[in-house]
Amino acid sequence: MDTRAALKSQYHAALKTLQLALEQCPPALWADANDGPAAVWRVAYHTLYFAHLYLSADEGSFVPWAKHRVQAVDLCAGERSDYADITPYTREETLEYWRLCDAMVDSAVDTLDLSAQTSGFSWYSVPKLELQLVNIRHVQHHAAALAARLKMKAGVQVAWVGKGAAYSAG
Repeated sequence: MDTRAALKSQYHAALKTLQLALEQCPPALWADANDGPAAVWRVAYHTLYFAHLYLSADEGSFVPWAKHRVQAVDLCAGERSDYADITPYTREETLEYWRLCDAMVDSAVDTLDLSAQTSGFSWYSVPKLELQLVNIRHVQHHAAALAARLKMKAGVQVAWVGKGAAYSAG
């Protein structure tokens, strides 16, 4: 099995599941105040931000999205949080960021040193390959949570995507 091909496939699959949830989210749920700091738009941004970050070679090479707002990253409120009540990203802006992240997967995975014993991020002490697995799991975790929320609150059924090769990215 080709490790890089498997990583690419699973990144694309997890991101596609997230995309489907974002596209199918009813407007009333996008920035639902009842969800507090974990509104759909913020969960999506948080997920994409970390997917983007950890696809970078290391913390020094990461270049945030042009529309990045640090206050949008955190999903919890509290003393150590950067959560702030800010204007939500629109669905269109979020899907724009999704397209950027999905489009970078193949070239990013191709250039990562998957044999490196460090992640490249001072706060994350795992080997580079394990970081990629964690990153994919993180995307899928939030995509699945959003899918469950949409099903419970709006009866929307978001498809699960098993592998990236089954669709064309973008």
